[in-house]
Amino acid sequence: MFTPKYKLSTKLVSNISQIERIYGQLEALKIPKSLEINLMRNNMLQSSYASNKIEGNPLTLPEVTNLILDDRIPTNRSEKEVVNYFNLLKKLPDYKDKPFSLPLMLEIHKNLLDGIDKSAGTIRNSMVIVGKYKKEAGDVSLKVKHSPPFHKREKIKKALLSLFDWVNLKNELQAVILAGIFHHHFVYIHPFEDGNGRVCRLLTALIFIKKGYLINRYFILDDYYDIDRTQYSDMLHTADSGDKTQWLEYFSEGMLHSLKSALFKYENAIKLLARENRPTPKEKEVLDFIEKNLEATSTEIAKELGVSRQQAHNLLRSLVEKGILEKKGATKSSYYYIK
Repeated sequence: MFTPKYKLSTKLVSNISQIERIYGQLEALKIPKSLEINLMRNNMLQSSYASNKIEGNPLTLPEVTNLILDDRIPTNRSEKEVVNYFNLLKKLPDYKDKPFSLPLMLEIHKNLLDGIDKSAGTIRNSMVIVGKYKKEAGDVSLKVKHSPPFHKREKIKKALLSLFDWVNLKNELQAVILAGIFHHHFVYIHPFEDGNGRVCRLLTALIFIKKGYLINRYFILDDYYDIDRTQYSDMLHTADSGDKTQWLEYFSEGMLHSLKSALFKYENAIKLLARENRPTPKEKEVLDFIEKNLEATSTEIAKELGVSRQQAHNLLRSLVEKGILEKKGATKSSYYYIK
């Protein structure tokens, strides 16, 4: 079976400790459902944009947002890439109870490259290298960053099965270590002609979901990698020689960065929502009356405040929408009480 090499360095342990603390703070927040849905959608849009941008997709974040929110049919490769990725992010929780396997990986790869590449859902059976072309003094040369260890399909399958068995059996490992080790080794094996990075990031997110982390709802990782794509690539390849410690330190820093950003974003969104939902002076009069009487009808509010029945109804409805009051009944005799 696959046996990774790494050390629990001081830096790695510190990062993991902070990750658990900040994630606990996120879970402790009282987040209104409407706000949670909006932020989760924005996270998945950001993830779809960033993960594809890392691979050279030219679409901007506003273009990705408009494409997906308008529910427009994608017309070219770039648009299909982000739409397919977004749809897979939505589907990830459906895979929570499925063990890692070749069929699971191939299903994700097939859906990722659906309508884009004929190799969708197929493990490569040819040699590939990871690198980029470099121009120096008029001469164009290929700088090789990584040559995967296997180039025959059966050997690649065997390596993947070993990695998947390890992931399925190592439930006791902390999520950051399990996901980080998988993330590097999957890219190291490089099982596809195209889509390796995106499939890897989707499966990495799935590991966090399996371990109980509400990735996509609270945070994403792709935006951190997109900050400096060269560093992301360079740090991945520090583990190619065998020791994954340096990569795990970088990977845990990325998760820590993402969680800190998420906590800041959520706390500010909750404060803003609280300000927007603050009762008006007239609404405070309504609340004072209901607090004294425990409950009230719109007729009683109209009489107490000296306003019309319609004005009283509007005040009560506004307080219900702000989550301060609850309404009981659906007729003219319905009454309101403090939530």
